[in-house]
Amino acid sequence: MTVERPRQDSNLRTRLRRPVLYPLSYWGVSTSIVAVGPPGPRPVGRRRALSSASVSSLAGTTADGDPSEGPPQRQLLPLTAEIGPAGSLSVGGCDLVELAERFGTPLFVYDEAHLRARCREAVAAWGDGVAYATKAFLCRAMAALAHEEGMALDVSTGGEMHVALAAGVPARRLVLHGNNKSPAELARAVELGVGRIVVDSFDEIERLGHLTADLRGADRPRVLVRVTPGIEAHTHEFVRTGHDDTKFGFPLATGAAARAVAVLAGQPGLDLVGIHAHIGSQVFEVSSFEQAADVLSGFFVPLDLPELCVGGGLGVAYVNGERAPTLADWAEATRRACWAAGVPRATRITAEPGRAIVATAAVTLYRVGVIKELPGVRTFVSVDGGMSDNPRPVLYGSGYEAFVPREAGALRPRVVRVVGKHCETGDTLVAEAHVPDDLAVGDVLATPVTGAYGYSMASNYNKVPRPPVLFVAEGRARVAVRGETFDDLLALDQPLG
Repeated sequence: MTVERPRQDSNLRTRLRRPVLYPLSYWGVSTSIVAVGPPGPRPVGRRRALSSASVSSLAGTTADGDPSEGPPQRQLLPLTAEIGPAGSLSVGGCDLVELAERFGTPLFVYDEAHLRARCREAVAAWGDGVAYATKAFLCRAMAALAHEEGMALDVSTGGEMHVALAAGVPARRLVLHGNNKSPAELARAVELGVGRIVVDSFDEIERLGHLTADLRGADRPRVLVRVTPGIEAHTHEFVRTGHDDTKFGFPLATGAAARAVAVLAGQPGLDLVGIHAHIGSQVFEVSSFEQAADVLSGFFVPLDLPELCVGGGLGVAYVNGERAPTLADWAEATRRACWAAGVPRATRITAEPGRAIVATAAVTLYRVGVIKELPGVRTFVSVDGGMSDNPRPVLYGSGYEAFVPREAGALRPRVVRVVGKHCETGDTLVAEAHVPDDLAVGDVLATPVTGAYGYSMASNYNKVPRPPVLFVAEGRARVAVRGETFDDLLALDQPLG
């Protein structure tokens, strides 16, 4: 069976389908349910095709070259992932099945070496000032790690700013974003001396003007104007931000960006240092960044400002067969386009990668609880997580792979739908998942490339506690974020007197 894999977060090859907000009914449908319980004898299937102890040998294809049924390809796995002699997958020297037994499931497992390597790659590619986009994944451990590796941090709310500061990141290493920054958020940023504030609206300019009216010289906040260059990035409509019809920034086409620059020039308490733009997320085509750079340069060069930030949005591969540009490819292509358009080489050209830093660093582990076969329809595999720990498939129609860590090199000829435990028909994690023939109730099932916008977008829907987050390195697993308990779900409730 050949399954078309969608480009992630893209509606070019697959249209977003809204979830049906009702429990699924099976009336009139013949079902075969495998109940929760100890797994019986495993059916004989096509077993692990590879015996190498290293995942670097995983081609992720079958004998006929089909990537769908092969093991997950190397570019989808964390940097230190490897297959042990018994066939099980480890990350950071920790066996994934053993981690699931020890810490329970669902469970986010981050490869610390991978995180550090990507941060260093970003700094090498973009230089000083490159900022980690914390909305992709943030906790104190992640903020501290990014700072230790030389990255600034892009925060878009007062909450993200608070976490970064609590992790020991100096305020001068923060870049504050947001299309609706509150007066309190702006006041705190000014008071603490946040490194950069990216201005997003005329209302914000007015608020900042009042807050900084008495500031002069080095005490003035450094600000950038966020502009929308009118670029339609090839990505999902919900994460495109560079076109004119968006809530973010000042459009170039309407003259709003030029007016914003003029207004800021008349604010003595603000130091306008640059221009910022972000065309969208999960962008695979370097040409989109080149086009944006060319458009931005025409506006930027006459202003004679020292800084140009092109935002983030670099895509990552989520399914077998996908490839994405590297951080170095992105930086090189963007700089080359800027220079060709007349941007002085002395300009600080920088960026704000998020997904490209953390996405592939993590896998999520689940436990299979129910396998439900609908003859002639499909097979549903229910796990103990779902849309509360990964809402991306529901929000964007995003695709993922699924594999069994106990035998990571196994072929995956069986097509199933991996679903969560929530009371929602649309609670789908992997719509068309390829799994081994012998997948059984009780197995640990993994989805790779879940390091970005999984935990950060997690919720307590259906009062499901959010899972723990582990950082693994050199055979040691450390809890970066503890898992929530049922009592945590009551912590904010107050008795009505």
